[in-house]
Amino acid sequence: MTRSIVWFRRDLRLADNAALLAAIRQGEVIPAFVIDPVLLNSDRVGAKRVAWLTANLRELDRSLRERGSQLIVRRGEPAAELLQLARKAQATNVFFNLNLTPYAQQRDQRVALELAQNGITVEACDDMTVHHPEEVVTVTGRPYQVFTAFKKAWLTLPKPAADDVEALPEQMPLPLSVPSLGMDTADAIELPAAGEAAAFDRLNDFLEETIYVYGTGRNLLDRQATSCLSPYLRFGALSIRQAYWGAKAAIELAPVGRDVVWPRQDNILPHNSAEAWLNELIWREFYLALLYHFPHTIEQPLREQFANFEWLDDEAAFLAWCEGCTGYPVVDAAMRMLNATGWMHNRARMIVASFLTKDLLIDWRQGERYFMQQLIDGDSASNVGGWQWAAGVGADAQPFFRVFNPTLQGQRFDPKGVFVKQWLPELRNVPIELVHEPWKLSRTDQRKYGVIIGRDYPAPMVDHGFARDRALRHYRSNSNLRLAVNN
Repeated sequence: MTRSIVWFRRDLRLADNAALLAAIRQGEVIPAFVIDPVLLNSDRVGAKRVAWLTANLRELDRSLRERGSQLIVRRGEPAAELLQLARKAQATNVFFNLNLTPYAQQRDQRVALELAQNGITVEACDDMTVHHPEEVVTVTGRPYQVFTAFKKAWLTLPKPAADDVEALPEQMPLPLSVPSLGMDTADAIELPAAGEAAAFDRLNDFLEETIYVYGTGRNLLDRQATSCLSPYLRFGALSIRQAYWGAKAAIELAPVGRDVVWPRQDNILPHNSAEAWLNELIWREFYLALLYHFPHTIEQPLREQFANFEWLDDEAAFLAWCEGCTGYPVVDAAMRMLNATGWMHNRARMIVASFLTKDLLIDWRQGERYFMQQLIDGDSASNVGGWQWAAGVGADAQPFFRVFNPTLQGQRFDPKGVFVKQWLPELRNVPIELVHEPWKLSRTDQRKYGVIIGRDYPAPMVDHGFARDRALRHYRSNSNLRLAVNN
């Protein structure tokens, strides 16, 4: 009987796992995960994401043990570890799902070559996206750099049938003579419930109600109105096909009534809100395609005119931004949430990225790397794409003259200061009308509300009006930008 290793990476689930199902059809399966020291020691990896990875590995191992199997975890250079394991287990095949990031592609090519040279058959499966980046290209075979065109092409491609989303295997035949080497642990960090069962529960909860107010709710910082599924998609506890067909079902089953979950104050109908979430799944594939086709963008801007852009070198300002001490409440609340939980609302991500790159004129790469060090859902493609968008240097980027006003952003998306007061307890007694502008409190009111600006909470580190004008001048002079600006 054929014996195969399934090399798990960003697909920590049993259901709808292309490589796992292909291996099961061949015979006995040895599920394995290799802790790659290159990734573990990278400055793009932090303790929170390692802890999240570990939690999901534990859940995968638990699911495997329920089916008479177990997860073999090794640490070391992947090709050497997989070859050693294959020899010990007398496995003749290695199956794995593609990872489209630049480092992963280079690593997987080396692994496949070395295993093949040693008589091990290697099969890579396409599992990370609904459509591989090479499928979504122009008629001349060129990659899209504008989201709208990418989305139009993506939607026209035939999708896998809903019935193709395969269920969990009931049993996992495993030669139990192969020992598990155990899993590394990380410092105790409060994390969401891990594993594919938790991912599927969260998906179903989101699809039942919240998705129908997502169109507006996704921007509101003071309530739970997003899916919070990005951490599960990051390590594949949820498959992209499960998410896609969930979105399609929600669109088709959208209620006709206008009052869903929360009182509505806009014209976004439930089915449009569900479509808005599908749109975000397509954005994920767009960013994956960009990094796949333009791997240099992990370090360089996609738009060449910004290659030599002169960012400001201000370590003190960057540290204040990292610590949530800028003096702008919505920025500081978002950064403190990130530092405490390893997650941040997407609207908040845009606000803090705009502040760093436009108000402070600090290199987007510094913010992008800090996010990767802190986020449990840190994904190079989405992170690089989002930061280049915010800085105005990437694909489909916001114009250089669009500079978020952090005060107005807070007032609009956290109108009662609920989000700010949750993460900045020093402002908990400040009246709603000034919670996003505490520097306007008189000295008497500062004492009254228990927050002395400059002592208990910092004064704004930069005047936004000044910073905006400086950014516009700097972008024009550094990038030969001659677009008319309507101030």
